Amino acid sequence: MTARNALIKQLEDLNAIGIALSAEHDHQRLLEMIVMSAKRLTNADAGTLYTVTPDKTLQFEIVRTSSLGIAMGGTTGKHIPFPPLPLYLDDGQPNQHMVAAYAVLNDCTVNIDDAYAAEGFDFSGTRQFDQTTGYRSCSFLTVPMKNHDGDIIGVLQLINAQDEQTGDIVSFSASSQQLVESLASQAAIALTNRQLIEGLRGLFEAFIRLIAGAIDAKSPYTGGHCRRVPELAMMLAAAVNRSSSGPLKNFQMSGNQLDELRIAAWLHDCGKIATPEALMDKPTKLSAIVDRIGVIEQRFSLLKKQAECRFLQQQVQAIREKQEQMLEAVAQEYAGWVQQLDDDLIFLRKVNEGCESMPTEDQDRVRQIAQYPLEDAQGNRVNFLTEDEVYNLTIVSGTLTPEERQVVNQHIVVTIDMLESLPYPPGLQRVPEYAGGHHERLDGRGYPRGLTKEQLSIPARLMCIADIFEALTSGDRPYKKAKTLSESLHILGEMKLDQHIDPDLFDIFIREKVYLQYARQYLQPEQIDEVDEAAIPGYRL
Repeated sequence: MTARNALIKQLEDLNAIGIALSAEHDHQRLLEMIVMSAKRLTNADAGTLYTVTPDKTLQFEIVRTSSLGIAMGGTTGKHIPFPPLPLYLDDGQPNQHMVAAYAVLNDCTVNIDDAYAAEGFDFSGTRQFDQTTGYRSCSFLTVPMKNHDGDIIGVLQLINAQDEQTGDIVSFSASSQQLVESLASQAAIALTNRQLIEGLRGLFEAFIRLIAGAIDAKSPYTGGHCRRVPELAMMLAAAVNRSSSGPLKNFQMSGNQLDELRIAAWLHDCGKIATPEALMDKPTKLSAIVDRIGVIEQRFSLLKKQAECRFLQQQVQAIREKQEQMLEAVAQEYAGWVQQLDDDLIFLRKVNEGCESMPTEDQDRVRQIAQYPLEDAQGNRVNFLTEDEVYNLTIVSGTLTPEERQVVNQHIVVTIDMLESLPYPPGLQRVPEYAGGHHERLDGRGYPRGLTKEQLSIPARLMCIADIFEALTSGDRPYKKAKTLSESLHILGEMKLDQHIDPDLFDIFIREKVYLQYARQYLQPEQIDEVDEAAIPGYRL
């Protein structure tokens, strides 16, 4: 091959390397590619890549020596035992004696024909290595790696260029130096771009967790929900990917698609940032600024006092009229009334806490109590409970009125609006869809859009199951105890039969024991009871 053809071949190789460097996404493989490409371009026996650390040292990243079979760092999994090289000595002076440090400090390439004959540099470590291994380090080419901002981010060092014909150790030629300098420049830009991308991704991930953490911190009664739902969603997604039977056996989510789902799961409740704390934190039905059950307790005391006054008046009348039977009857009536009031107060305290389903007879009892006669300050008879108090105390499920629940449910609309307003890069454009579908139902009776199964993607349906199961097993809701595994799976099975959740995903959730995997990490021991999968409604093996 003529010198001209050899040069053309090297330039073609350099161009191909540049394209490959730009396409590589894995940081460690990128570092390895830089060293191996430089070795191939210059026919060097050994190569080392250092990166500049924030504390002004050169960290060993890749070490390769072909003749000795040495391969450390990168994807090899082998730890590099050498300590970082300091750019500055203990006294603060620049470390000009180590060739790699010198190249950084002086922003220059160092091309040495023979390390043993070089003056001004400390090659004692090199000689010690040679003595230990029987190697002979001779020619060195050390090139700083400078990014587009002019900052040196690393050093590429090659050792022992070899003659292609004889294999003898030779010096690095001027053309080889130019090629490596060009490669180092391309490599530095590729590394910087990868670091910028990873940095932006890290910032994005941190921002997502910041929002989710702020929402969880906003309410002590849903704390941890935004953190647990992503964990459960990813567990179920992994189970779907490994499932080898059923209608979803051919459905697979790639790594990028899983990232998209995970981000959507972290952000699925971001709209709650606009939900009033008074509603998110409403622990009882009568809670406003304060729990109004305290006002009702005072009314019970007043009602007792008024009953006591009537009793005393009737008692005086019976004594005057010397009617002992009437006296006894009045005393019994008063005692019975006081007992009734005590029982009613206990009852109202209980129903004020909320439940999953308030019986009709309890609602009727609240309305009866509301009619108890109470005299105001002017002596006029008024109802014991106001219409608003009755309305709140007869809430059938939870602690929110229908109007308050509508405000809370609005969080999903805010979530969708917030997420759809963001400029997503390719691979994240379905985040709003996945995050915004977790309150939809397969039969179209969900909210906010009333989507049907055909309109909901599999990841969006998956989010629904994760959100519901986390809520069922959560122990931080103000109006209910945390449910056991068997109770939660029974309710989830009923939801499957009611066309609320996806039946195929539900079956995988049970068959692949996703519920148990989640329970062992996040549920209290007393919640993890024995589960009879055959008894779960709607479950199909």
